[in-house]
Amino acid sequence: MAEIIQKDGAWAFDGDALRLTPGRDRNISVLRRTLGELSVPLRALAGISFEQGKRAGRLRLRLRDGADPLLHATGGRLAEPHDPYQLLVEPDRFGVAEYLADEVRNALLLEQVPTGPVTEYLLPGPAVPLSVSAGDGTASFDGERIRLEWNWKTEDAKAAAGPRVLAPADLTGVEWLPAAGLENGHLRLAVRGAPDAAPPKYDPNAVELWGFKRDPLMALVAAAVQARLPHPAGAAAAAPGPGPAAADGPAGRRTERAAPHGAPPAEDEHDALLRRLRELGELHRSGVLTEEEFALAKQAVLKRM
Repeated sequence: MAEIIQKDGAWAFDGDALRLTPGRDRNISVLRRTLGELSVPLRALAGISFEQGKRAGRLRLRLRDGADPLLHATGGRLAEPHDPYQLLVEPDRFGVAEYLADEVRNALLLEQVPTGPVTEYLLPGPAVPLSVSAGDGTASFDGERIRLEWNWKTEDAKAAAGPRVLAPADLTGVEWLPAAGLENGHLRLAVRGAPDAAPPKYDPNAVELWGFKRDPLMALVAAAVQARLPHPAGAAAAAPGPGPAAADGPAGRRTERAAPHGAPPAEDEHDALLRRLRELGELHRSGVLTEEEFALAKQAVLKRM
């Protein structure tokens, strides 16, 4: 067996699977701690790499497309601290990391594991039941029903209908998008036969996320639901390949982020920044943002202006 143990976590390879265990350090992300230990079968791997740095190295796993519902639901948007398929390596363990990477590569060659996409999930997804409170609501999933409940920060028009309860059979997809820059994130359920989705702030099938610590946990809800939806391989094979400015989401719904033909007018950017300042002020007044968080966020927006 090849094994490496670090503050960031431990990886062990027995020839058939890689066991990934997150570290117990307080700096380990809440997503990795909640996800817990992962067993990645050899046939789910497309490759492994080890990158050396001056202060630390990094082991990275590359999974075959379609093997993991978490990677599909998040569309590659998990930041490094939350990515369970990366491990920080201290300089005195570089040799051990190289050895583990070589053992995995040799096994992939001996077993002739293909690197192409798969037609079924090879990892089960996060364990259920699962419940996460973040942003303007709480998303719960017990394996059979997804329940969205709203809190005091939810827009009245969205909360008026009460909790939302759906089954995986009611959905065509699920998407998690982190907050980035001036744009909020969301967990969105694509409901079969529903009209075009409203912005997450008003969409009863979406939880709006504001970039706080618990936001990544909503990705686990998305992955648990995704694991119980039909595998996307059939639809992906029929879909046209994305161009340079194509959407990168699992259901291709981010087309509004495609590169424009020209730079946006300065007035539009200015209006967006003013709108963001108003939103930050509302969050501060309602107690969602602390004084320090509000000051930092406000300073970042003012610099953009």
